[in-house]
Amino acid sequence: MRRQQWVAEVGPENAAFLATRSRTAVLASEYRPRDLGDGRVGYDERSLGAARELSEEEEGAITDDGDGLRVWVGDDAFELEEEG
Repeated sequence: MRRQQWVAEVGPENAAFLATRSRTAVLASEYRPRDLGDGRVGYDERSLGAARELSEEEEGAITDDGDGLRVWVGDDAFELEEEG
């Protein structure tokens, strides 16, 4: 069975930041976003849940509203697309 995953095109710098230096990057591996290469970052159910716990002011915060599911880095929002 394939795991559910959400992917955002955030650029190489942001993908590396989210996977290695954001607040969720210090959690156990199953709760961290993954740098998928080519400027993409991936979240599974656990890492998405952990990122949802961040406050809106924190890098890597997740919002889910009328504009869709998005991850924030600074003032930039990147749409997360569901895969799998």
